[in-house]
Amino acid sequence: MTKLPNLSRRTMLVGAGLALAPALPSFAAGLVPTPAQTEGPFYPAGIPADIDNDLVQVRGQAAQAMGQVLHLQGRVIDLSGGARNGAMIEIWQCDAQGLYDHPRQPGRDRRDAAFQGYGRMLVDAGGRYSFRTLKPVAYPGRTPHIHLKVATGDGRTLTSQFYLAGDPQNERDGVFRRAIGTPGQRERIEMKLEPASGLEPGALAAAMDIVIA
Repeated sequence: MTKLPNLSRRTMLVGAGLALAPALPSFAAGLVPTPAQTEGPFYPAGIPADIDNDLVQVRGQAAQAMGQVLHLQGRVIDLSGGARNGAMIEIWQCDAQGLYDHPRQPGRDRRDAAFQGYGRMLVDAGGRYSFRTLKPVAYPGRTPHIHLKVATGDGRTLTSQFYLAGDPQNERDGVFRRAIGTPGQRERIEMKLEPASGLEPGALAAAMDIVIA
């Protein structure tokens, strides 16, 4: 799989990734907010040394993480579609084997050390974010998902999760089911994956706006 140059990695991730996004429509007031969900038990116990928005390549390591690359991008916006500039967004997830980098994770010693597992970034002036991560996988008790946490410049916070659209395990996942009680919430948390061939051969892409009430 193509390795992005380290020198301009963040620039390429944000610039090229956001170029895949469709033109944003004019929003009317009253967008459905992204539903809050549990943080879960595996938020990092300690923040890793490499915390950039490329989770697939750990700084100082030649190896790339196992699994299929996913370019996840979008905007952090308010209920009227305005950018929440100044927001900090974090994501974390298990590796391609279903293992988190956390002391409570059984079998942690088998975890893929080439997967960062956690990343964070400040959105740009337009509220845009972009991560290079992995297509999430299932593990016992949970459908595939990516955790996220957002803190805005005015002190608002949101913890939620993203899922794979159409995955049959979603409907059996209690966390997912509790998050879609209001019309429109499913669309806020289900990622529709597309090929990212224009950005990275063999990779996938998903565009997900995060709406903060």
